[in-house]
Amino acid sequence: MQELSEWNSFYVIVGASAGGLIGLQFVVMTLIADMPALRAEEGGNAFATPSVVHFGVVLFLSAVVSAPWHSIGIVAVFWGLTGVGGVLYTIVVLRRMQTQKVYKPVFEDWLFYGLLPTAAYAVLTVATFVAFSSVTAGLFIVAGVTLVFLFVGIHNAWDSVTYLVFVHRGDKKKIDD
Repeated sequence: MQELSEWNSFYVIVGASAGGLIGLQFVVMTLIADMPALRAEEGGNAFATPSVVHFGVVLFLSAVVSAPWHSIGIVAVFWGLTGVGGVLYTIVVLRRMQTQKVYKPVFEDWLFYGLLPTAAYAVLTVATFVAFSSVTAGLFIVAGVTLVFLFVGIHNAWDSVTYLVFVHRGDKKKIDD
C-alpha cells in the first residue's frame, strides 16, 4: 500500500528510538538497583512501568505501520485495539498513582502519566475510524500520537531517574552520614 510505504522512514526512526530508550531504561534501573527498596514495587508500577509501556507502544505502532499491508483495514484495527487497551491501562496507572505511598504526585505527574497518555490513546482509537474515510489523515494522526508517546516516555523516564538519583539517593546519603 503506497500510503504506508511513504511513512517507512518516519517509523524506522521513531521505532528505533523507542527500542533504544527501552534498553536505556533497563540499564538505568539496573544501575540504581542497589538503592534501598522502600515500597519500590508500588512506585515502580505507578511511575517507571508506564514509560516502558509507552516506548513499547511506539515500537509496536512502528512495526504495524511498517509491515507490508495491502490495505489500511487491519492496521486501523490494531490502532483501535491499542487505543482502547491504552485507555484502560492509563486508568490502572492513575489508580496506582493514587494508592502508592512512595511519592505525592504533583500536577506535572498527573499531566504526563494521566492526561496526555489518556488523550493520546483516545485519539489513537479515533484514528481507526478516520483512516477508513481518509488514509492520509489517519496516518498523520497516528504519527502525532506516536510522537506524543515517545516524548511522554522520555519525560517520564527522565523524571523517574532524576527523582531516584537526586531525591531518593540524597535521602540515603543523609541516612548513611
